[in-house]
Amino acid sequence: MSIPNIITLGRILLVPIIIWAIASNQMEIAFAIFVVAGVSDAVDGFLAKRFNMASELGALLDPLADKALLVSIFVTLGILGAVPRWLVILVVSRDIMIVGAVIVSWLFNKPIPMKPLMVSKLNTGAQVAFAALVLAALGFGFDSSPYEGVLMTAIAILTLVSVSLYLVEWGRHMSTIDQK
Repeated sequence: MSIPNIITLGRILLVPIIIWAIASNQMEIAFAIFVVAGVSDAVDGFLAKRFNMASELGALLDPLADKALLVSIFVTLGILGAVPRWLVILVVSRDIMIVGAVIVSWLFNKPIPMKPLMVSKLNTGAQVAFAALVLAALGFGFDSSPYEGVLMTAIAILTLVSVSLYLVEWGRHMSTIDQK
């Protein structure tokens, strides 16, 4: 168990705490935890790359931690009405489709290599910025609506492009399965 993996596990353990903070209307705490999670993500990535501590486990845990955090925040904020439900459904549905496709490929003994696309990295960046903006606006009482609209549009477009590209790639990958 490397230091970056321990940091990543710590980030996963922050998920229920940030959900509690949001559900308890402790938005300043939720924002602070989100910042800590973001810093920990940067630190574990830096350590893994800089000190050659990258591992197969870390390659699986890091995106899992990111998705657990973002999906949990989006769902919780959606339930509270702070984020439009259509956006929550879009973000969560994309992740479910991708995970479902990976599981199907495993079931057919044809695992698909997990490599993030640039559009997915941009999408994650937009989701992080949006979550931070909403949490900060709720916690510190400022109007973020002009920026929220821009970020929601970016997330919607990037999510649709991303899931489309992943599904096309998955379809090509799976099309080589022997037909009976």
